[in-house]
Amino acid sequence: MRVLLAILLMAVSGEASSVTGRVRFLGRAPGVTAPTIVYAESLDGGRVQPGKFKMEQKNKSFSPHVLAVPVGSGITFPNQDPIFHNVFSLSRPGPFDLGLYRDGESKTWTFTAPATYHVFCNIHPQMSAVILVLPTSYITEADAMGSYRLDLPPGRYRLTAWSERGEPANVELMVGSSGMNAPELSVDESKFVNTQHKNKYGQDYPKK
Repeated sequence: MRVLLAILLMAVSGEASSVTGRVRFLGRAPGVTAPTIVYAESLDGGRVQPGKFKMEQKNKSFSPHVLAVPVGSGITFPNQDPIFHNVFSLSRPGPFDLGLYRDGESKTWTFTAPATYHVFCNIHPQMSAVILVLPTSYITEADAMGSYRLDLPPGRYRLTAWSERGEPANVELMVGSSGMNAPELSVDESKFVNTQHKNKYGQDYPKK
């Protein structure tokens, strides 16, 4: 699954330091791949830089499947299929419904509250995506081996590893003026169960 990330490092005082680390996956079956987002929240305060992003609807699927963005960002949902789609999310605190629209049309939603938003199409039950709205602009993706890198200005941070297949893992860091290796983060995916979602009315999709 492809991931589009918001790697928007804000201009703040002090030179950025390279923070590297590794995420360990517990209970992940051999051959399984899943996007893993790593992000750092400043514990000293600071401004979050929102941006503009895109999640396409193509071949009856969302692309990317996982999208991580800073809070306040706008996401455009273009329909690139020759059929109608209806993008929606029931996730709190900001559920939304973009309504029905055709090929070539596009709609945008601004995400004003940090949360994990599970996104679906009200017509096609096989379509699903996750939007991770974060209170930070320091966001990256771990590679297939769990390795990652973030460039952070000196200060105190809460570092979090996130996967849709497990609970987030985090650790607090003090970042100095030189690079550092962060403690390993362990994400437990052993209890992951893939469940069938409902439509926007909270009902089962019609059987075909």
